[in-house]
Amino acid sequence: MENKKEKGLSVHTRRVVAYIVLVLVTIMCLFWFYVLFINATRSNSELNKGFTVIPSTHAVANFKNIIHGTQPIFTGLLNSFIIAALTALLCTYFSTLTAFAIFAYDFKLKKFIFAFILAIMMIPTQVTALGFLQLIRKIHLMDSFIPLIVPAIASPVVFFYLKQSMDSALPKELLESCRIDGAGEFRIFTQMAIPLMKPAISVQAIFSFVTSWNNYFTPALVLKSDNKKTLPILIAQLRSADFLKFDMGQVYMFIACSILPVVIVYLILSKNIVGGMTVGAVKG
Repeated sequence: MENKKEKGLSVHTRRVVAYIVLVLVTIMCLFWFYVLFINATRSNSELNKGFTVIPSTHAVANFKNIIHGTQPIFTGLLNSFIIAALTALLCTYFSTLTAFAIFAYDFKLKKFIFAFILAIMMIPTQVTALGFLQLIRKIHLMDSFIPLIVPAIASPVVFFYLKQSMDSALPKELLESCRIDGAGEFRIFTQMAIPLMKPAISVQAIFSFVTSWNNYFTPALVLKSDNKKTLPILIAQLRSADFLKFDMGQVYMFIACSILPVVIVYLILSKNIVGGMTVGAVKG
């Protein structure tokens, strides 16, 4: 009897400790968002005085300044959204298609192809930047969205995650039963595999969207026209403005506006995050 009470007490204690740790981690993660939005409501002179936990009254003024400023924020928002949305859509679809081919079929060089795709993960983007720029100059795609969207289709990281998720959540027996019933391969993929993989696909869509949205390196090399630049480039240009005209309140407001679409995407797909992150953790 005493052992049962001790076990119950220990489980209760571990649960309380786990909740306390999770609350502390959540506060630490959200604190920096709080700092960002607080600073977005303050003027440049107030920011130079130090941090305060109380919002100021300059939010509307800062927002008007970025609207009427030299950087086209709404154009940047639209450009970033177009690139990030198309990247997330194409990347997750074709990565799922590739992962399904490696998972569902046996063919020669299957292990080599899988290892080759994983090896590409080790190559940094900066290493291939020079050759990439030379290529898009030859095919006349500089200052275009195409070089930012099409190469993102081939994402080894997304492929690997979805392949591991299929190993755990997609029984091969189910594929065989669909084939026996006369379903075609593409129908099996679209009507059976994709619905079962929806949580994992949603998670990778979020990550792909956020990665593309925050990408500064490649767009800065490719995009030259002001009406085609994305938000990270515009924020960098705003920060590198003349020191005498540098307004930190305006910069904070610009950054706050730039992360709102990402927050909205997270909220829309948040119900799939937990299921998608754990679907490949336990072997079914």
